Amino acid sequence: MAKQIRNIAIIAHVDHGKTTLVDALLRQSKTYLKKEIAQNTCIMDSDELEKERGITIFSKNVSVEWKGIKINIIDTPGHADFGGEVERVLKMADGCLLLVDAKEGPMPQTRFVLKKALEMGHKIIVVINKIDKLDARPHFVLDKTFELFLELGASDATADFPVIYASSKQGKAGITPDLSIMKDITPVFEAIEKYIPAPGGDPDAPFQMLATSITGDNFRGRIAVGRVENGVLRSNQEVAHINARGEIKKYRLTGLMNFFGLERVEVKEVPAGDIAAVAGIADINIGETIADPENPVALPLLKIDEPTIKMVFSINSSPFAGTEGEFSTSRQIRERISRELETDMALRVLDIQAGWIVSGRGELHLAIFIERMRRDGYEFQVSRPQVIEKEINGQKMEPYELVFIDVPEASAGIVIQKLGSRQGQLLNMRTENGTTSLEFRVPTAGLFGFRSEFLTDTRGLGIINTLFDGYRLQAGKKKEREHGSLVAHESGTTRLFGLLIAQGRGVLFVGPGELVYKGQVVGKNSRAQDLRVNVCKEKKLSNVRSKGEGVSEHFDTPRVMGLEDALEYIGDDELVEVTPKNIRIRKVILDENEEKKRKKGILK
Repeated sequence: MAKQIRNIAIIAHVDHGKTTLVDALLRQSKTYLKKEIAQNTCIMDSDELEKERGITIFSKNVSVEWKGIKINIIDTPGHADFGGEVERVLKMADGCLLLVDAKEGPMPQTRFVLKKALEMGHKIIVVINKIDKLDARPHFVLDKTFELFLELGASDATADFPVIYASSKQGKAGITPDLSIMKDITPVFEAIEKYIPAPGGDPDAPFQMLATSITGDNFRGRIAVGRVENGVLRSNQEVAHINARGEIKKYRLTGLMNFFGLERVEVKEVPAGDIAAVAGIADINIGETIADPENPVALPLLKIDEPTIKMVFSINSSPFAGTEGEFSTSRQIRERISRELETDMALRVLDIQAGWIVSGRGELHLAIFIERMRRDGYEFQVSRPQVIEKEINGQKMEPYELVFIDVPEASAGIVIQKLGSRQGQLLNMRTENGTTSLEFRVPTAGLFGFRSEFLTDTRGLGIINTLFDGYRLQAGKKKEREHGSLVAHESGTTRLFGLLIAQGRGVLFVGPGELVYKGQVVGKNSRAQDLRVNVCKEKKLSNVRSKGEGVSEHFDTPRVMGLEDALEYIGDDELVEVTPKNIRIRKVILDENEEKKRKKGILK
């Protein structure tokens, strides 16, 4: 059975077309799909957030059959912030398809996932995708991909990788970059059969399986997904669960499933090398072993890179607390965070008196988690992101990022200046066809709040990618905010008259007719200090009316602050209030006089 199975992961940078390629493989293998699923353009990106952002956040399993061979395909996230997902799902694969855009070439996030795959010794097939682009340059991209393999220390055998050219949008592939002679996606299937090894594992050895992901089911409870490393797993059999502390408990499986297409289907047995989903083990967690009860031998625990960013989550304490969310108590929020810990290995939580310190792999990682909680009906508040510092050999270290930037040549100067002021070190610079490519090494803390400035400075034409570069000595004094906040002077409903007066002080975040409370941040001050403004002020009416009064005044469209914008914006004395209906920015201490007393040390 194992010789007729192939387990393969798909690696690609965000928006290089891996989800579209999986769609083409599903359709051309004539895999059965439900009607509502088959009508989607991106079958694999099923989560609501994935559809909105056009990126893969959660890894997924899908299985296709081609000429009697069962191919298990694992769709991996393309962003380094979801590296916890990548590292564990690569454990289930024996090889990888590396998807590279025929114009852009290998990008920073490609480097991160490829490095992990090479460390595991996986065989790599390179697929140069989107060759139907007018400005495609497949030969240049192939050279750059080869250079990337050498940079990552690939062996001679690994660097001698097979190459497939494809247009996954059109469902075509070939061994040459000539789109006119391509017929279908078959060359990809042939390459998988030829180059990806069949899974190892001894079918006669005692059963072993490593749980690499956990999902929930309303009827079955916790379902563990993983690859059967040795032996044969049978339905209704007794198994031993070995947890992270080495404790062994026996359970009887209440469900055994295999992947066919996008569906989990009940089966009688799963052989060594195939991917299974099992139900009946109530307290299993990711990285733990399910083994033969007569001879329980644990597999090595999964090693995941440590988090680099932390935030404080706490219950909502604003005047609007409890009015917009379904779940707002500390018990409810703690239960939701605990559920996330069961499925996200890269997340860490520490209970403190003020709430919970939640640590993750990056701003996007935590922002996605916050957004999911918000959509589930939770109401809470979060602090400004902070880097996680470490002490190594008696010296304080902080995380650094490699920053890769492509900007129009005219914008290069301001970008270099801004990153230089944030302790950034320019490593590489080149200009080609009016576009300047820059590579920096920047402290992670120095990047907080930079993306919004970057988009403004480059007029939306710049592209920025970051990659974790490890821990280094602290860079020195951190860059302070160059602006203050416009803070509501009183609670009430915003009025156009008050907003027109306030907009001369900076950029507003609220429009007329919105409910605000005292201490809420309603805009960005053009100066460094905070300023209290009365946006609820109404115009005093009189019996006298002058001709044309107020006609010349114009109210600027307020800047809408999304979750990630708000997290980038806030300072140490501010919080983001998150509810299912609104994202608000507020001061930690709402009352101005109390805030002044605390700063002077009168109040603790």
